[in-house]
Amino acid sequence: MKILPFKIPKTSQESFRLQEDHDRHFYDHLHQHPEVQLTLVLESEGKVIAGDYIGAFKPGDIFLIGPNLPHVFRNDSRYYTPTDTQTAHSYTVFFEWQAFGEKFLSLPELKKLHEFTKVSERGLYVKDPVRNRIAQLMKLLFRTSEMDRLIVLLKILNILSHTESIDPLASSGIYNDLDEIDGKKLADVYRFTMSEYHRKIHLDEVADIANMTINSFCRYFKKRTRKSYIDFLTEIRIGQARKLLQQNDLSISQICFEVGFNNLSNFNRKFRELCEITPTEFRRLQVK
Repeated sequence: MKILPFKIPKTSQESFRLQEDHDRHFYDHLHQHPEVQLTLVLESEGKVIAGDYIGAFKPGDIFLIGPNLPHVFRNDSRYYTPTDTQTAHSYTVFFEWQAFGEKFLSLPELKKLHEFTKVSERGLYVKDPVRNRIAQLMKLLFRTSEMDRLIVLLKILNILSHTESIDPLASSGIYNDLDEIDGKKLADVYRFTMSEYHRKIHLDEVADIANMTINSFCRYFKKRTRKSYIDFLTEIRIGQARKLLQQNDLSISQICFEVGFNNLSNFNRKFRELCEITPTEFRRLQVK
């Protein structure tokens, strides 16, 4: 199974690519491509991994994925259930900074945009108050054509390059040199973890998936993701717990065991470490 690289189809009649995805679930293999990816989630929920970033996505969220940043949008398990009627829907624009030309990006009027090309490498999460404005412009992209479409894209990039309403996703530095073997190993590990986080996972299981010894795998994973596998697994579990706490139909102790923790005190401690509040406080905030 080849994971990296990923080829974005583009015709000779377009300088950037618009793509609407509307299916049972999003493409769920870890991959990377030289194009910058700007995605507006219209329907569905799940986890997004971008470099060493792990977070949830939901309708209305906008993510910018930097060039060659390994990433995947993986929907929650219910989107893989044949009887479930929910679908995943998104708008995405793919483009390359080189398409604008070096001289164009060096124009004094585009100083902010030129600086933004470096900021974008780590990937970004777009926040309010600009998120709604960007969402409307992305929808407009799909209703225009030719030069008007290019103008809308430049307007989007101009807004993003001037706003502070963005959060970086991945740590800087190590992601654009992943080769195909690395990509396959990490993809297999990510998919296994996101499917099996609810039970006790032994390191030898994960090391076997990567075809490595336990010690070699632990060093490899830490080098490639800047976190231990146990920390990665904990982040997946806490992220799922946050989602279940928002649904408010399970007790906190039930959620603790549902997401793979074997005792409540450890769950509360890890939740507080990652979220800076307790599960009880988090749930209370959701009902205000």
